[in-house]
Amino acid sequence: MPVISAPHDFNEGRLFVDLESIFGCPLYLKCEGFNFAGSIKLKAANEMVESAERDGILTPNSILVESSSGNLGVALSMIAASKDYRFLCVTDARCNLSTRLLMEALGSKVHVVADLDANGGFLNTRINYVRALCASDNRYVWLSQYTNAGNWRAHYRTTAPEIASHFPRLDVLFVGAGTTGTLMGCARYFRRWHRPVRIVAVDSVGSVAFGGTPGRRMIPGLGMSMRPPLLDESYVDEVIQVEEADTIRTCHHMARRGFLFGGSTGTVVSGATDWLARHDTRGITAVAIAPDLGERYLDTIYQTNWLQDLYGDHVLGSEQMSAASRGGKSAPRTPGSGPRS
Repeated sequence: MPVISAPHDFNEGRLFVDLESIFGCPLYLKCEGFNFAGSIKLKAANEMVESAERDGILTPNSILVESSSGNLGVALSMIAASKDYRFLCVTDARCNLSTRLLMEALGSKVHVVADLDANGGFLNTRINYVRALCASDNRYVWLSQYTNAGNWRAHYRTTAPEIASHFPRLDVLFVGAGTTGTLMGCARYFRRWHRPVRIVAVDSVGSVAFGGTPGRRMIPGLGMSMRPPLLDESYVDEVIQVEEADTIRTCHHMARRGFLFGGSTGTVVSGATDWLARHDTRGITAVAIAPDLGERYLDTIYQTNWLQDLYGDHVLGSEQMSAASRGGKSAPRTPGSGPRS
C-alpha cells in the first residue's frame, strides 16, 4: 500500500465491479469513490487547483469559492484543508445534509441558496452569488468547474486511460453528464483511440443539458439547469435520460446485493442497463463510470420517509425493474447531430 502525506495523493482508479450477476447484462462499473473525497470529483478538483497555482491565480491570501451540488465541494474542502487555503462552497437545498456537514468538518464555509432560477434549478442562482462575491473582493478565486478546461483534462489524463488499460476491446462507455467534465475528457481520449468506442451520455430527466424540458430534480449530482459550457456534442453518440424513480430503484437493487452506491451512480447504471437491454450484447464490452458511493445518501435515497414524501409510497415497488417502469428513455443519434432530450 502507498504511504502518503496529503489526502489527495491517494485515489484508487483500478477497481471495477462486474454487474452481470446483478442485472443480467454485460456491464463493468468503474468505481471512483475510493479516495478521501469519496467521489470522482477529486480528480477535477486537484487538476483545477494545481493549474491555478501554476498560473499564479491562487496565492496564500486567496479564498477559494465554488458552486457545487456537493461532491466537488467536498473534494475542494479536502484539498483546501491540506494546502491551508480558505474555501467557501455555494450550494443549494438539494445538497445532502451529510455532505454539508462534511465540508464544514473539513474547515470550509457553506452558503446555501434558496431561490430557484428560470429553469427550475438553483445553478444560475448559485453562479450569480459567486460572481457577486468575486466582484466584491479580489481575494476570492473562482475555479469555475463549468468552464475550466482542467475539469475535462483530469479525465483525459486519468479516468479514460485507466479504463483503456483494463479493457483494450472496449465497445461502449456510459458516462453521467453534469458539468460534462468526465464525459468530455473520456470522449476526447477515446476519439483518438485505436478502435471506435460508442460514447453514451446519461442525464437526468428534468435536466436541460442536452436540450431537455426543465423539471424538478431532487437528487444532486447529474443534470444541469443550463447548457454545460464544456459540452461538445460532436463527441457524443447517444444521450439517455433517466427518471429519478429509476435512479432510486437501481440504487436499492444494488444495495440489496451489498453494493451501496450514490445517486449519480444509480442514474448511470439505470441508463446503461436500459440501453443494454435493447441491444444485441453478444461479445460486447461495456463500461459505466460510478462517480460516487452511497453513504452520503443515507438520509435521502436510502431513507424511506424521504422517498415516500417526494415520490410516493410505491417508488420502490418490486425488486424487478420492468421495461415499462424504466421507460426506454434513450434515442440514438449520430455524432454532431442536434441535442436529444
